[in-house]
Amino acid sequence: MITVSTDKSKLDVPFIQNFLKDVYWAAGRTIAEVQTTIDASFCFGIYLDDQQIGFCRVITDYVVFAYVMDVFIDEDHRGKGYSSILINAMMTEPKLQHVKIWRLATSDAHFLYKKFGFTLLGHPEKMMEKIISNK
Repeated sequence: MITVSTDKSKLDVPFIQNFLKDVYWAAGRTIAEVQTTIDASFCFGIYLDDQQIGFCRVITDYVVFAYVMDVFIDEDHRGKGYSSILINAMMTEPKLQHVKIWRLATSDAHFLYKKFGFTLLGHPEKMMEKIISNK
């Protein structure tokens, strides 16, 4: 049975870190860094028979803005619709229903997020960023 939970105590932090440390957007992230991001975010775990198979987190003020990060499904469980279940749970979470602006960054999953109403930035020229590299 598939379930989605926002209970941080159920999260398998070593599982999350083991996945994230090798992906392009989080390469090298330590377990301490993963724990810090979890502590500072609204998190979702997706479970198959109580074993965690995926994760995502939202950085938010619960009214104006939400930023979706670290979305993944374990490679052994892809292609079964679990990412859609996870994103649907996030988008229908009662605590996030007042958020007016949702954003995320992706290099390869546009098809997934379009199903939930995400589009390319309307005014990318208004967006700015500052990247600090610790390398």
